[in-house]
Amino acid sequence: MPQPEATPSSLPFSPSPTKLEVIVIPVSDVDRAKEFYGRLGWRLDADFAAGDDFRVIQFTPPGSGCSIIFGKNVTAAPPGSAQGLYLIVSDIEAACAELNSRGVQVSEIFHGAAVGYGGTDEPYLFGRIRVSGPNPEHRSYRSFASFRDPDGNGWFFQEITTRLPGRIDSGVTSFASVTDLAAALRRAGAAHGEHEKRTGGKYDENWSDWYAQYMVSEQSGAEPPK
Repeated sequence: MPQPEATPSSLPFSPSPTKLEVIVIPVSDVDRAKEFYGRLGWRLDADFAAGDDFRVIQFTPPGSGCSIIFGKNVTAAPPGSAQGLYLIVSDIEAACAELNSRGVQVSEIFHGAAVGYGGTDEPYLFGRIRVSGPNPEHRSYRSFASFRDPDGNGWFFQEITTRLPGRIDSGVTSFASVTDLAAALRRAGAAHGEHEKRTGGKYDENWSDWYAQYMVSEQSGAEPPK
């Protein structure tokens, strides 16, 4: 019996790897922007020019798989029009302190109100209401801070410590920096302290295994060890 032809909708779908690697930032003064993003401590990957009409500069934030590009005649977007650019950190207080030490003005840390998405503040992921201070429960995804480059392109820090399920391959665990690893160890230590309380305060000889399982679970969004 003849078999029906396979159609695009009936074929198994296996998407090709598609990596977001570059975001173009529109700036008015290339050298001023280069000084600013260099001051953030980001890695300078490229600074290429072709005559007087073209120049492209690439920076990569520490631990990031995505870079930014800006320059002369690399985008038609007006300078300062890039908004809502998110930098994910595991310790938002440390990230803000580091930028302040580098002479970059950062907003106070804030979280969203639980009363809705209205308000008159600058828009961000959870609406337009900024409440001073980090999220009281230190919930992952819920604490923010903001800053701008000299052209007004808008950046946010967002603190993420525990990923939602499915966001990270549970078979791959990595940390972007010593700071991120140290913060993960501190969180695992605090959680393990609660674990020891639940088990009668006895010393856990397998604490290293517990730490490892907790840190992998936290990053992938899986159920943490009991």
